[in-house]
Amino acid sequence: METIMNGLAAVSDVLWGPWTPWVLLGAGLLFTIWSRFTQATAMTHGFAVVRGKYDDPDDPGAINHFEALSAALSATVGLGNIGGVALAIGIGGPGALFWMWIVGLLGMALKSVEITLAMMYRNVDDPENPHGGAMWVVDKVIGGKGGAWVGIAKAIGIFFCITLLISSFTGGNMFQAWSVSELTAGYFGVSKWTTGIIMAVLVGLVIIGGIKRIGNVAGKLVPFMCVTYLIAAFAVLGVHINEIPAMFKLVFTSAFSPTEAGGAFLGGSMGFAFMEGMKRALFSNEAGQGSAPIAHAAAKTAEPAREGIVGGLGPFIDTICICTVTAMVILSTGTWNRAGVGEIQGDVGFTVQEATAESNDQAVTLTIPTAVSSLPSVEGETWKEGDKLYLVAAVEGATHIKSERNHVPIEGKIVENKEAKDGDPETVIEWADLQLSTKDWTAMPTGIALVNKQVHRNYGGANLTGHAFDRAFPGLGKWLVTLAAWLFALSTMISWSYYGEQGVVFIFGNGKPGILLYKLLFLVAVVYAAVGINSTEDMIILMDVGTGAMLWSNLPIVIGLGYLAIGSLNTYRDKLKAGEFKRID
Repeated sequence: METIMNGLAAVSDVLWGPWTPWVLLGAGLLFTIWSRFTQATAMTHGFAVVRGKYDDPDDPGAINHFEALSAALSATVGLGNIGGVALAIGIGGPGALFWMWIVGLLGMALKSVEITLAMMYRNVDDPENPHGGAMWVVDKVIGGKGGAWVGIAKAIGIFFCITLLISSFTGGNMFQAWSVSELTAGYFGVSKWTTGIIMAVLVGLVIIGGIKRIGNVAGKLVPFMCVTYLIAAFAVLGVHINEIPAMFKLVFTSAFSPTEAGGAFLGGSMGFAFMEGMKRALFSNEAGQGSAPIAHAAAKTAEPAREGIVGGLGPFIDTICICTVTAMVILSTGTWNRAGVGEIQGDVGFTVQEATAESNDQAVTLTIPTAVSSLPSVEGETWKEGDKLYLVAAVEGATHIKSERNHVPIEGKIVENKEAKDGDPETVIEWADLQLSTKDWTAMPTGIALVNKQVHRNYGGANLTGHAFDRAFPGLGKWLVTLAAWLFALSTMISWSYYGEQGVVFIFGNGKPGILLYKLLFLVAVVYAAVGINSTEDMIILMDVGTGAMLWSNLPIVIGLGYLAIGSLNTYRDKLKAGEFKRID
C-alpha cells in the first residue's frame, strides 16, 4: 500500500505542478473578460431564474433550474466546505482563504462557460433523462466532423470519463466517508464500520432512483443544511465579532507574505498558502473540473446560456459564502494556531538511523521510542485510547521545499490509558517514525529537536472545524458539525454517484447491468474509505489526484471550445436586455 501511495503522490506532484494554478487562474480571467463579466449577470438575472421567473414546463429536461442548481450544489457544498477549508487553513495558513476567494470569483465565469457549453450539446434523445458534460460536447462538436474525428472524439470523451470516475470515487466519495467516520468516531466513539455501512445504505436508497429523485432530495436537503450551518457559524462569529477585522487583515497580509509558525501551526510561505488555497477551493467549488455541467444538463430549458448563468452562482455560494464563514470561524476562535492541550512529562528521545539511498534519493529515518508519559489533567480534556496527538519539532540544516518551513509534526496516538499506582493518570503514547527525504527537503537534515513539550490534538479536516465551534460554544461542534458533515457528505456522494454514472453511460452505453455494477462498487468504496483509510496525508493525496486528473482532462476542452459558449452567453444577454424573454411575475 505504501508503494501505491508513493506512486500516487508522484502523480499528484505532476498534476499540481507550479503551472497548474496559473493555467486555472488564466482560464478564469480569460472567460471573465471574454464573457463581459458574466459574474454580474449571475448575481442578478441568475437569482431570478432560480426563483422560477423564466420557467417553461414545455422546455426539454428533467428538473427545474432550482433543482439543477441544488443537485450541483449538493456535490460542491460538502465536506470541502467543512473539512477542505480546515485543511487549507491548518496547512497553508490564513492566506489560503484569499486565494480561495480568487478561485471562487474567477470560477463563476469558468463554470458559466462550461455549463453553457454542456447545455448546447447535451443529449436529449430521452427528454426525461438527458445526458450532458464535456464528453458529449467533444462527441458532438469534434465527432460531428465525421471520418477519423469520430474516433478521436470518442477517445477524448472516454479519457475524460475515466478521470470523472477517479474523481467520483476519491473526492466525491472516499473523502466524504472518511471525514464523517473520523468525526463520528472522535466525538461519539461510533465504530467506523457502523458509520460506513449506514452511509452506504442511505446513499444507496437515493441513487437507485436516478436524477429525478436526486434533484428532489437535493432541493430539500441543500437549503436546509446550508441555512442551519450558516446560522450556527454566524453565532460563533458574533461572539468573536471584535476579532473579525483583524482576521481579515491577517488573511490579506498572509496571502502575500510568509506566515510564521506558532502553536499548532507549522508555518508556511506565501506560495504554499497560494497552492493550498487553490487546491481546496477547486476541490470545494469544482470550477473548471467539469462535474457540475453534468447535473445542470438535466435542467428544463431551451436556452443553454440561461442554465450557464445559473451555474455561475455555484462558486459564489460555495466558496465566497460558505467557505469564508468556515474559515473565519477557524481563524477568529484561534483554532488554527491553538496552544497545546498539555505538556508531556518526561523525555522524548530521537534515535536517528543512518541515511539510506533509495532510488537515488537520500533519506534519513528518525525513530522515536514509545514513551510512557504523564499528561496533566486539563479542564474540558479527556484522554482515551486511539486519540491522535502530535508534538512540533524543528528540523536543523534543511528547509521543506514546498512550504519553505523547517517545522514538522511528530505524530503519535494513545495506545493505553490507565491509572498508575500513585493515582495519577498514565498514558502510553506510540510515536510514528519520521522519514525526511531530500526529495522534499533542500538538504539532508543534520538534526531535529522539539520546539517545546506541548502536545496538540491532531485534528484532521472536519474535526478541526468541529473543534473551532466547540471553542466558542462547547458541544456545538460535536452536534452541529457532525450533523452538517453527515448531511453534506450524503448529498455530495449522492450527486457524485450520478456524475460517475454518466461517465459509465458514455463509455458502455445505457445498459442496466453496467450501471448497477458501478453503483454497487460506489457503495463498497463508501465502506472502504470509512474503515480502511487512517492517514490524513493519504486522503489528501487521493483527493488531489482525483481533482487534478479531472481538471487537466476538462480544461483543454473548455478552453478550446469555450468560444462557442461565449457566443451563446453574449447573445443571450443581448436578448435579455432587449426584453425578448417572457418573465413570470
